[in-house]
Amino acid sequence: MADFTIYIGNKNYSSWSLRGWLMLKHTGADFAEELTPLDEANTRTNILRHSPSGKVPALRHGDFVVWESLAIGEYLAELFPKAQFWPKGASARAVARAASLEMHAGFAALRSHLPMNIRSNFPNRGVTPEVQADINRIVALWLDCRKRFGQGGDFLFGAFGIADAMFAPVVSRFRTYRVELDDETQRYADAVWALPMMQEWATAARNEPMIIEKYEF
Repeated sequence: MADFTIYIGNKNYSSWSLRGWLMLKHTGADFAEELTPLDEANTRTNILRHSPSGKVPALRHGDFVVWESLAIGEYLAELFPKAQFWPKGASARAVARAASLEMHAGFAALRSHLPMNIRSNFPNRGVTPEVQADINRIVALWLDCRKRFGQGGDFLFGAFGIADAMFAPVVSRFRTYRVELDDETQRYADAVWALPMMQEWATAARNEPMIIEKYEF
């Protein structure tokens, strides 16, 4: 029996589940996963059996449960220091945390108008001026992180870490809605999308039978 169990929602739609799952997958640890279909009559009741917030993801480690994606990342970073969830250097770590928290708390227009839907294509749908402002900020943030701290690899701070997991659903959204990016930003998005663990999630998302109509335009 695996020491870890992660509780998630639909892989096609649940951006927060993707973040927590990628962080756990990155550790290389064995884990079980339990998926609760979202947007159904008993969804919250079922999730509350595992997550005190009634939301996913939640991570069980033995008898201990931690919920909320960033908290899961921080917990795993302490358990698996060799995974290098945060970059080396105080300045890089501070910026990585700031970027992760900005993603966590911000970009409401993008979240609302461009919901994650991995298996569909909606070119240019929903890109309002407010969404475009969010896209512009995300691109500027990615470019800044890559320029200042990303020289050692393909990701925001060189190696894959929590900040990249936080933005992975945005990479998916940019593909679904065919958001045009500059060459450098596209290279970063392609690197995230090409990760074997990202492809594993995407394949499972495409094969899911569940459909949430409000996210199918």
